[in-house]
Amino acid sequence: MISGVSGMREIAERVLFAETLEEKLFPGPLTAGDESPGRAIVLPEAPGRPPELRMRRDGVRVDFPGTHHLDDERERGVMLHFLANHELLAAELMALVLLRFPDAPKEYRAGVYEAMREEQMHAMMYVRRMKECGIAFGDLPVNDHFWRLIAPMETPMDFVTRLNLTFEQANLDFSKHYAGLFREAGDPATAAVLEKIHLDEIGHVGHGLKWFRRWKERGESDWDGYRRCLSFPLTPARAKGIAPFNAESRRVVGFDEDFIRRLEVCQVSRGRTPVLHWFNPNAESHARCGLTGRPWQPDKTSLALEADLESLMIGCCHADDALLMRRVPGVDHLKRLKDAGYELPELLPLETPPGRKLGGLRPWAWAPDAVERLRPFSADVASGLADAFREGQPAGWFSKRIGLELEHALGAAPETGVWLDEREAVQKEIGRLLGTGQALLKAPFACAGRGHLRVNRDSDPEKTRGWITNTLAAHGGVVVEPWLERVMDFSALYEMKPGAPVLLGLTRIENDAAGRFHAIRVATKWGRLLDPELAAFLFREAGVMDLYQERIPAVLGGLLPGYSGPLCVDAMVHRRGDGSLALKPVVELNVRMTMGRIAWEWMKRRPGHSGGRLSILRKPSLTTEALCTLAEGPGLFLNDPAAADLFLAHWLPEGADR
Repeated sequence: MISGVSGMREIAERVLFAETLEEKLFPGPLTAGDESPGRAIVLPEAPGRPPELRMRRDGVRVDFPGTHHLDDERERGVMLHFLANHELLAAELMALVLLRFPDAPKEYRAGVYEAMREEQMHAMMYVRRMKECGIAFGDLPVNDHFWRLIAPMETPMDFVTRLNLTFEQANLDFSKHYAGLFREAGDPATAAVLEKIHLDEIGHVGHGLKWFRRWKERGESDWDGYRRCLSFPLTPARAKGIAPFNAESRRVVGFDEDFIRRLEVCQVSRGRTPVLHWFNPNAESHARCGLTGRPWQPDKTSLALEADLESLMIGCCHADDALLMRRVPGVDHLKRLKDAGYELPELLPLETPPGRKLGGLRPWAWAPDAVERLRPFSADVASGLADAFREGQPAGWFSKRIGLELEHALGAAPETGVWLDEREAVQKEIGRLLGTGQALLKAPFACAGRGHLRVNRDSDPEKTRGWITNTLAAHGGVVVEPWLERVMDFSALYEMKPGAPVLLGLTRIENDAAGRFHAIRVATKWGRLLDPELAAFLFREAGVMDLYQERIPAVLGGLLPGYSGPLCVDAMVHRRGDGSLALKPVVELNVRMTMGRIAWEWMKRRPGHSGGRLSILRKPSLTTEALCTLAEGPGLFLNDPAAADLFLAHWLPEGADR
């Protein structure tokens, strides 16, 4: 027989400490006296429970059934068992609040008491329904996840942000979505339970929001205050259920539109340990400084490259990954990406402190700037992982010299260049090439077609000598090769894994007449990007697939000992003087991420992907009308056009320009 006590403290003690389910779920009166709240209790290790419902801490668990099991009566019961434990834990945690914070405002405590009664009823509804499905409460192991994250609260504000605004807010998504699924599956009884719980959760979250706004710092936005009050592993992303985002119920609760929009695009890992990504596109310049000892002073263009285009790395991240950013994009831009079907990673500002378990570190390139930036996170990554912290890579791997080594390993051809480190030798080689054509000089640590000088018989000798002198001093060498009549540029994308690189695919590069990068096209079937003449030459005469699938991978492992991560071999089809096509199999070897790999990853992550074109545009050169046309067209800006200073990255799906 359960005693008919009416005091709020006595009822809370029974809910928290009773060891029979009957006592724990027996509701108190609609209102309970709170004249004697008593002293604050010490946090118990766990709530009282009958033996079969004691929370497991040994890792034993039952997987939550997927939605494809909803037509199975027993599987529905298993799902309800999970949900019943959540509701029981919520009631116990609310009882804990009443016992831990007796001095909290009476109005707040009365609201918690009312919510506790409703959580008891929710648990009872689930227990009754699961019994009809053939499952008794306690037949399956239950976990202590909510208890571990919420019970150590030090203030009522902790409880409000952890339970009301996080887990109960997430249930706004879950309960509404699953109510619909159960109704569609022909189970109106379970649907009715979830619909009732959904309505009650609106009240619980609303109660929490009311007190959160009273207690947060003056002048602080709801979003900033909420983020500030949470500590990892709790993040705002936990306030979303694994279900479609339910903005309307949040509006009913009273959340403002800014909070709702920011929450919708917020993401964090829900299980898989995240890999931390970082964008450092000036890797070659940092590597050159480390090799030559000459300081590098970045210009405005180099700084804009870093800040404007770092959002491109979003495409390389899985939803459970994290991206370290100099400037987190605006919520409107993130919403556009999400609406386009892209999953967003967790976006972290540069000042994010270390101390969180990571599944790896993956910068654009392991240059000295990446080593410096990511070193604080090195202890957060377990040893032995493919993407573990590394003390950089040899500076020579960022130089065009490594591409020459690959080309020579495949067999030097008339188009193969030479590496020279003396001005007289450079000028002699130029003279030799001018005897039959033109020469192309390349600065070894330049990228994307920059740092090139084309020399012909009409070139200014003084200008050429000055370029050679300055480049030798800054780069330690010059690559000299014949100027070729470019027909098409392309690249082969690899991921270096233990043993050998794996070819991911081929791209088509769009460069200007001077060889400077402009755009890149990708497709699931590379042949779709080629006209018939090029396709016939590459596949039949040049043996392109054997070259890039077999011969080059066989060489790369020995050329880059110990390396793991992204690789790219740039190549070129050119036309000889007799009009025939020829292949320069290696223009450059990039031991890092590339724009081609970026485009490939965005293509893979686009729903129904088949291909597309990634172009890098100069924002100042575009008129307002041109910007509006691009923004309203079938393509998508991959970085935030409102925040970018100089560069815009635009993705156009395959076929959209036809």
